[in-house]
Amino acid sequence: MKRAKLRIKSSAGHVETLVNDPEGSRSGIAFIAHPHPLHGGTMDNKVVQMLARMCHDRGLVTVRPNFRGVGQSDGAYTGGEGESEDMLAVIRFVCGHFGNSLPVYLGGFSFGGYVQHLVAREITPAHLLLVSPAVNLYEFGGVPPQTTIIHGERDEVVPFDAAWKFALSHQIGFRPVAGAGHYYHGKLAELKSEALLACQD
Repeated sequence: MKRAKLRIKSSAGHVETLVNDPEGSRSGIAFIAHPHPLHGGTMDNKVVQMLARMCHDRGLVTVRPNFRGVGQSDGAYTGGEGESEDMLAVIRFVCGHFGNSLPVYLGGFSFGGYVQHLVAREITPAHLLLVSPAVNLYEFGGVPPQTTIIHGERDEVVPFDAAWKFALSHQIGFRPVAGAGHYYHGKLAELKSEALLACQD
């Protein structure tokens, strides 16, 4: 496995980005966005790391940037717009490196889901995976039909019903995780199982 930590140029400076490349078995590129930077969210969040490992095991190049002001990323939190600009800059750079021929997959956890839904307005992903997206805290617009939401039934931050109604109104896939709260404490294995099933839809 080839692993590289980069600082990719964006409008706010540079974005600290971790890339894990399966090399010979590449089947696509997965870009994964972390939860809220003002509440401790980083590329090393356990849900983000689990999604990255799962994608890498499926032959995807996995890419995890730190949002503005996190780690070695320049800039400061903007509420989503700047973060989506940075993600697009990372996507352009990484996809350009690999020849722009591989399908792009987007994933985001909580606030990261909001960012990725903004990114999906600018590019067409092969799949958009939203884990516990903060649909009650941010103004979500439309999402592409190839979108799946995974949500904990006991989410204490984003009400389960809010996520379910969003999925229903947009006619997208929805996978509940029984007994899971927002942070999936003790439920990462169940989350991984649902994510794998979502990838097969």
